[in-house]
Amino acid sequence: MGELEEIYSKMVDGIVTGDEDGIRELTQRALELGATPNEILKNGLTVGMTKISEIYDRRECALPELVLAGEAFYAGLEILTPVIASSGEKTETLGTVVCGVVLYDVHDIGMTLVRTMLEANGFKCYDLGKDVPPSEFIKRAKEVDADIIAASALMTTTMPMQQRIIEELKKEGIRDRFKVMVGGAPVSRDWMEHIGADGYGVDAVEAVQEAKKLMGVV
Repeated sequence: MGELEEIYSKMVDGIVTGDEDGIRELTQRALELGATPNEILKNGLTVGMTKISEIYDRRECALPELVLAGEAFYAGLEILTPVIASSGEKTETLGTVVCGVVLYDVHDIGMTLVRTMLEANGFKCYDLGKDVPPSEFIKRAKEVDADIIAASALMTTTMPMQQRIIEELKKEGIRDRFKVMVGGAPVSRDWMEHIGADGYGVDAVEAVQEAKKLMGVV
């Protein structure tokens, strides 16, 4: 095994264990050895996030471990971002997603995990944060020519805001321009169908699979 292959293997382990400092060091070393940001993402960071997501999907780890893995992933991504910007290298993307937590809702850990998993799997994400009005989702989606609008609601009282997004899209005559995904603890597939959304994820892992289906890649 060459040094780069060994680094990628250690990266996978570092993501799974949530080792932020280790991931920073490994990412820097891979760059020094001549690896491109895309190669590091594809062979190390993304593989690690895929592995921890599979472990989480089997319920062999808890939510905090998935959060730590996400933080380690972003630690590596922070090292790569300026390199990508200066080199002009384009990262491969499956689609563009505008995501956020709906108006009057400030519970964003679930949406943060979804964004992390989407980015680790090749999606470009624009995270609007929490307490986001329907109009802001739509405005940003138009600005970045998004493929998907992903809206999270963590309370039954804020779920109607997901429906409002779809209603506003229809009012503007652009409903067909964007796929709309919904999620959050009280949200269900029945609710998705009721409001006419296009996708639903019970957790971050399923959200990625749903997004891939909407983009026609699975």
